[in-house]
Amino acid sequence: MSQQITTLTFFKYSQLSTQLWAFSMMQFAKKPLRKVEGIQFYKLLGSGKEHFDPKPDFTVYGLLQVWDSLSAAQAYFKNHPLHQRYLKNSSHQLCFYLKNIKSHGQWSAQNPFESHEQIDDNNPYIAVITRATIKLSMLKKFWDYVPTSQLDLINNPHLLFTAGVGERPVTQMATFSLWDDKNALRKFAYRGQNHRHAVQQTQALQWYKEEMFNRFQPYKITGSWPGFEIPELLQDPAEKTFNKGH
Repeated sequence: MSQQITTLTFFKYSQLSTQLWAFSMMQFAKKPLRKVEGIQFYKLLGSGKEHFDPKPDFTVYGLLQVWDSLSAAQAYFKNHPLHQRYLKNSSHQLCFYLKNIKSHGQWSAQNPFESHEQIDDNNPYIAVITRATIKLSMLKKFWDYVPTSQLDLINNPHLLFTAGVGERPVTQMATFSLWDDKNALRKFAYRGQNHRHAVQQTQALQWYKEEMFNRFQPYKITGSWPGFEIPELLQDPAEKTFNKGH
């Protein structure tokens, strides 16, 4: 058990010039991120089109960061020049603050997520990050099956936010989803016919070289995003106060 927290920040870029800047930062942000105090693990992420389409979406990028503590994360988001550059170039930002509940598998030959010692039993929200490196020999079968595996997600009333992201297009993919209830997530995972069949296909065909599944408790969301309203329980108290004053 630990005080470790994870943040996942999405950035939207509305202009071609800023989209080119964001694309370049997939390489150029690595060096400054390695030097950030209190950071244990990070991943720069591109995104795909809706419904986990493998075609890249050059308007949205993500940054996953695993921190020693909340104070380390807060110091970065408040003062670090790299984050200020991301804020300046993006038109929207949305940051999820997460406490790890359970983690299985590996990401880049390690498991960076530690179970948090303080999970709030009165917080019903749950977030999931899955990621995988797909075997080259299985790419076509995998992507041919993705639309079917995602049918149970479309118009699911308990799914509040979702994004398909990845370190590399097509071969190294990840998904993020925010749910309003852990029982709804369990129903999708274990009773959803299409998802259950996808799990069976994964086990039968062994199409991953490396995979990971993580459940988190989201406890705060900051920023804004088109078409997404932050649940009241997860709103940042500081932003609530600011909005009331304006």
